[in-house]
Formats: sequence, structure tokens, C-alpha cells
Amino acid sequence: MDGPAAPAAGRTRLRGSIPRSLSAAAERPGRPRIDPTHLAGYLDRLGFAERSLPPTSETLTALHRAHVERIAYECIDHHVPRRTPLAAADSVGRLAGGRGGYCFHLNGAFGALLRHLGFGVTLHRADVQHTAGGPVEEGHHLALTVTAGGRAYLADVGLGDGLHDPLPLRPGRYTQGSFTFVLERTPGGWRFTNHERGSFRFFEFDEAPARLPEDFAEIHEWFATSPESGFVRTLTAQRRDAEGFDVLRGCVLRRLDASGQREREIVSAEEWYAILTGLFGLDLSDLDAATRRRLWARTWAAHERRRAARAAAGQAAGGGMMADPSGES
Repeated sequence: MDGPAAPAAGRTRLRGSIPRSLSAAAERPGRPRIDPTHLAGYLDRLGFAERSLPPTSETLTALHRAHVERIAYECIDHHVPRRTPLAAADSVGRLAGGRGGYCFHLNGAFGALLRHLGFGVTLHRADVQHTAGGPVEEGHHLALTVTAGGRAYLADVGLGDGLHDPLPLRPGRYTQGSFTFVLERTPGGWRFTNHERGSFRFFEFDEAPARLPEDFAEIHEWFATSPESGFVRTLTAQRRDAEGFDVLRGCVLRRLDASGQREREIVSAEEWYAILTGLFGLDLSDLDAATRRRLWARTWAAHERRRAARAAAGQAAGGGMMADPSGES
């Protein structure tokens, strides 16, 4: 493929030099003011520092691949707990500093980066169905449509176990590795259906543009603080690559790819933090020793409660049938 190729995944350090084009882009009228050092650090983390990035479909694909491979979907700060602002400038700084986030942070930052590189970007409020027959939850996702080289795409780096590449914004079935996705028209816009082993069934959105953070502030507050929020109930980190994805939910690490699913229980704080900083590439240096101990203790206690609940449910339903030993949903 012509254009910039995604570099090999790996950790990078923020560099001091700021490309002149980025510094100018950060000041363009009509765009949110973003610190050019954060933009440079963001591109450096993606492996594209000091590189020419024309607003083409090849550039979009390369950046998208690098993003899902290098920047994890995660909700660690909800378990510290501490606030995570949603403004695009804040999210760009967050990712440049070595952290991840969920769709509001990841797609918000990616959309801002693409705009500053000259792509056409529209943000959309998307409604999500997690399970077949379950409720369709309004505004639970931030989706992006992007124009590159005169063509429209669905770009989404905020799914965790979803796309590796952006999709052309036209109806069809799209296979990436061992996963197949469906994009179809609805009366008001578009529906994206995830692969059958994904963490949600579909999301759908209309073509109206959304505002960040205003249109997502209320649901973000619920995600961050409600005892009913999945982000509060279970600490999660996810990372996509071309072959599959890795998921840490509480103290259970899973790998899903063409060969199937493998999982194991993480039983020590040392290994747990090594996985978060190594496999998921997160910089957790801002967590002091006391916070780390408290975070691990909270996560392990939740893991044990789920394991006990599953064991009890298995015995009640199956007369002593062995329950899933992972203890995580």
C-alpha cells in the first residue's frame, strides 16, 4: 500500500521537537486549541513523529491501525477514582502522556488529531445494543465519520475489540482477520454490527453532528460514578491487533483470535501491573505506591466476589456443576 505504513508496535518517548506544521495546525481558526507539544507527543506515541501525513485514505488507515495497537481502551481512573475530562484537548494530552481511555477519550482525541491533519471529521452520538434482545442504550458511544481523499469512512479506535482498519462508509460485510463486521443503512443513518465474539452487538447513529464534551457529559458522569456502570463494576483494558485482541477484565486476561480463546487468572499485583504497562502499553507512573496497593486490593476483592457468586449460581443451577473459574463476565 502506498502512503505511510503503520510502524511496528512499541513504546516511544515524547520528543522535544514540534513539527512546524503541527504547531500551525494547533492554532487554526475554528478548531479547538490543543497544545502542540501534546499533538507531537500523541503522534510520537503512534510512531509517526516527524513524518509527512497527507489527509489520504492510506494515512487514515495507517494511523487507525497504529492507534488500536498502541493505545489501550481502559477505565483505570474510574477505580482510583479520579475524574477524566472529555474535552478533545484534554484527551489528546491524556493519550500523549501514555494513558488510554474509552470511546469518548479515544475517538475524541483521534478526531481532533485528524482534523488538525486536514481530514474532514464529524462526531456522532451513537446508541448501543450490548446483547441480542437487550435494550438499545442512547448516547453510549461516540462514533466518527471521516472524509479522506474524497471518500467517507467509519473510523473507530474506541471499541477495544472492534475495528482494526476504518471501513468505507457504504453498506456491506467487511472481514478483518478472523472477524466480520456489517455496516448497513438505517432510516436515519447507519448501523455497525460487531463480530460475533465482540463485547457489544451493534451501535447506530444518525448523520447529525455531535458536540464534545457537551453531548456526552451526562452519560460520561454516569459511566464514571454509577454503581450500575460496567466501567465502575469491572476494571477493564483492551487492545486490538491484526490477528485478534487482548482483554483484561478485573484479574482475568483473555486472548481471542482465529485459534479461539485462551484465558488465565492473574493472582499477583506485580504481574497485573506488568501486564497493564507491558501488554497494554500504559504509563501508570502517576500512581503512587499507596494508590497501586489500593487499586489492586479493590480489583482482587471484586474478582473474588464474582468468583464466589458464579460458584454459588453454578451449584444452584446444576446441583454442584462447576462454575466458570475465571470469576469475570
